[in-house]
Amino acid sequence: MAHGGASNNNNNGGNRTNTNRFANLDRFSLDDSNSPHYLSNGDHPSFALVSQPLIGNNYNSWSRAMKMFLIAKSKLYFVDGSLSRPALDDDCYSSWFRCNSMVMSWILHAISHEIVDSVMYIANTEDMWNDLHDRFHQKNGPRVFKIKQL
Repeated sequence: MAHGGASNNNNNGGNRTNTNRFANLDRFSLDDSNSPHYLSNGDHPSFALVSQPLIGNNYNSWSRAMKMFLIAKSKLYFVDGSLSRPALDDDCYSSWFRCNSMVMSWILHAISHEIVDSVMYIANTEDMWNDLHDRFHQKNGPRVFKIKQL
C-alpha cells in the first residue's frame, strides 16, 4: 500500500516500539494531499467514518473500518506510531498537532458515548488507539478452533 500499510508497532508482551519512518524523508508539503499533515476543506471533526460506532464487542470490525478510512485520508500514521510527535520548536509541530487533534476527534465521534468518557483526555491518537485495542481487541481463538474441527 502506498500510504497506510501494516502497523510498525512491535507488540512484544505489551511493549510497543515507536519508529518514525518519516525521520529521514524530506518534509512533506502541507499542500500535498498525500502528506499525513494535509487536511482538506471537507475534513471536519464530526465526519461520519464508520457505519456502526465502537460499542466494545464489535472492535475487530470497527477497527478494520477505521483503518480503511484512515488509510484513505493518509492518517493511519498517527495511530500506528510511524509518525511521532515532533518537537515543539519543529516547523511541522503545528500541522502535526492540528492533524492529531482531527484524528482524535474522528475516533471520538466513532465510538459509543459510554466509551468516549474513558478516552476523552488521552493526549494523542496513538495512545488512544492503543488503549481501545488493549481493552476491546478479541482474538479469533474460538473461530480458529471451529475451523480446525471442520
